[in-house]
Amino acid sequence: MERLNEVSLKKIDEIVNKHAGEPGPVIVMLHEVQDELGYVPYEAMEAIAKATGKSIAEVFGVVNFYAQFTTEPKGKHIINVCLGTACYVKNSQKLIDLASQLTGAGVNATSKDGIFSLDATRCLGACGLAPVVVIDGRVVGSCTPQKLEAEIKALTEAEKAELRA
Repeated sequence: MERLNEVSLKKIDEIVNKHAGEPGPVIVMLHEVQDELGYVPYEAMEAIAKATGKSIAEVFGVVNFYAQFTTEPKGKHIINVCLGTACYVKNSQKLIDLASQLTGAGVNATSKDGIFSLDATRCLGACGLAPVVVIDGRVVGSCTPQKLEAEIKALTEAEKAELRA
């Protein structure tokens, strides 16, 4: 297991210390750590457990119970493809397959270059817009393979331009 850098460890300590003594701070701390680092590393779970008097297993259980938490770093761009019933019957499986092909990220994984994370979700609460894809928090409703390809190509081109700059 790779050790976190000092900056990340300091951020975790700041978040934990800020909420120490509050009632029920585990989820608040987990959200703040993930917002800050992009994921919840084991070291954060240890610090939260210690500060709240919970076991690491309890904190880990919370992280694993809620789908919004991840224990792995995410890519710079996050693509969520809904595979709920309404989206699935409108061919969202083809969209997730295409996204994987275009980004090099497996489903629920991050591309080797760290640019894209691709997540399958079960419902995004926008069934009337099916099939739905969320890219970096932006909803792309009635998504087609052409729309998705254009979105991913735009992000890829922006990344290439950033590297050239």
